[in-house]
Amino acid sequence: MQKILPQAIFVLALSLGLQAQTAPDAAELTKLVKQFLAGVPSGKLEVYDRFFADDLIYTRSAGQTITKADILKSVQEEAAKPQSGAPQAAYDADDITVHQYGNTAVFAFRLTQHTPGEGDHHFRNTGTFLKRNGKWQVIAWQATRVPDPSPEKTAAEPPTEKK
Repeated sequence: MQKILPQAIFVLALSLGLQAQTAPDAAELTKLVKQFLAGVPSGKLEVYDRFFADDLIYTRSAGQTITKADILKSVQEEAAKPQSGAPQAAYDADDITVHQYGNTAVFAFRLTQHTPGEGDHHFRNTGTFLKRNGKWQVIAWQATRVPDPSPEKTAAEPPTEKK
């Protein structure tokens, strides 16, 4: 019994250490995501180049997996098109959760896309950041579109309480 107790305490301490630590860089990562979202409408390549790592794996809400090179190519193609002068979409992040594991962090949030003339669209995004050479960048990203509620359903159903 005397030998088992110290071993059990060691195993428990080790397993607790492997769980998500407090996220000391949560504020920095949140700022990074919000700066990125604010820069997206500019269509500048450097906004995307700074945010995404070269070895990025990005799964779009439609299920398609793309790379950083694919994203940069798309941004360049969009920039080459004649601009209509119409107001562009703006983006917000809220309901943020950050779990940090040393130089790796998982960042989950609700993205709201404000599209003039269309209204708001919501997505749940999860990004994995890696800190290399003192710089956080996204190495994996998953975007899931949240279906817009139908007006009939919204009016017919009372709000639900969170328990």
